[in-house]
Amino acid sequence: MLGEYPIRGRRAAEISASVEEAVAKGDLQPGQLLPPMRELARRLGVNPNTVAAAYRILRERGVIETDGRRGSRVRAAPATTGREYIRVEVPEGVRDVAAGNPDPALLPPLAAAFAAAAAHSDRQPVLYDEAAVEPELERIARADLDADGVPGGPVAVTSGSLDATERVLAAHLKPGDTVAVEDPGWGSLLDLVPALGLRTLPVGVDDDGPLPDGVRAALAAGARALIVTDRAQNPTGAAVSATRARALRSVLRQHPETLLIEDDHGYRIVDLPLHPLAGTTRHWAMVRSVAKAYGPDLRLAVLTGDPVTVDRVRGRQRLGPGWVSRITQRAVVRLWTDGAVDARAVAAAYGRRRDALVDALADRGITAHGRSGMNVWIPVPDETGAVARLLHAGWAVAPGARFRIGAPPGIRITVSGLTEAETGALAEAVAAAVAVAPGAVRGYA
Repeated sequence: MLGEYPIRGRRAAEISASVEEAVAKGDLQPGQLLPPMRELARRLGVNPNTVAAAYRILRERGVIETDGRRGSRVRAAPATTGREYIRVEVPEGVRDVAAGNPDPALLPPLAAAFAAAAAHSDRQPVLYDEAAVEPELERIARADLDADGVPGGPVAVTSGSLDATERVLAAHLKPGDTVAVEDPGWGSLLDLVPALGLRTLPVGVDDDGPLPDGVRAALAAGARALIVTDRAQNPTGAAVSATRARALRSVLRQHPETLLIEDDHGYRIVDLPLHPLAGTTRHWAMVRSVAKAYGPDLRLAVLTGDPVTVDRVRGRQRLGPGWVSRITQRAVVRLWTDGAVDARAVAAAYGRRRDALVDALADRGITAHGRSGMNVWIPVPDETGAVARLLHAGWAVAPGARFRIGAPPGIRITVSGLTEAETGALAEAVAAAVAVAPGAVRGYA
């Protein structure tokens, strides 16, 4: 033990493990300063380079952050503490509107598609050193991207949106770099960025997407990457409008070296048009997952981008998993070509449920947001109290803390399985739980 610092070890790996253990136990608190490297080296009797290596390991693991002369400190929200753990346990008899899942009734059956894909594999097995992307999947995906105005570029396939985002970030950034992220935004992404040893810089969001002034300030402050959700933003339902897209492109043109990542996980469940930002900067990526429309367990997303970015992703992928199963890719092709999902009907179903809840809340003086997708975001003055009161009333909602960095409190409700008969009762329960005067809560940016 080292005085007030519970740090020990002689090698970099031992020192970093000691710090991580102390953070996990609570002996080192979030925000607590660590000793200067030379001071710690003297106390431990090791070379300062050893401590520097240990601190580098901790930064890369997202445990600490270093701010120049201000020194190194434990992250305010260590990457080892996932936002997924900020959730409400749903007791028996409580209606769960927190999970964020698509409506199973709107997902297609998979048996026939996988049977056909497996039969194709029996006739023509995929062996090592073959193409990582199913040619027909690439053709269909590229045609859809072209139709939506996404610039031309090679196609890769990853194990979902988050896998694609991680690979693109790793392809261009190094630990300590800053990434501008939406706030509120996707909780898993807000965990991923610091887990990669990167810094998050929050950018406010309204119904039309990231605020241009916020993006401008983040890039001027040194953010090297920007991640934007084009449609069905989680948790707010925001969708980038044509006007907002023009404003954001104007900002990005002033920072052409910014790594731009666009997440279009609302693909085939949203009826609003896509307004891509891709191609405005030198390096960019567009990610489209099939999870929401065809099933989360498929674990498949299509990635396109500039040739350098996609080549780096493919190269690193070859050294790890190699490729995403071609059987799964062929099954997805079958689902696409057979019209297993009526995208317009699915988008309309989610739209009716969102609009019904937003309107019912408005009738009770509560402002809510849900322009697209399957979630509704409700700003509240007391997040913890609202979640607890709703749980007592029989409704489990998602705490806004899972999705926020500096944005005001809120709760997220997933409407995917919400029935018409339930909407009024839920709105009534939210109004009682929030207990504010009409119009008291007005925005979330």
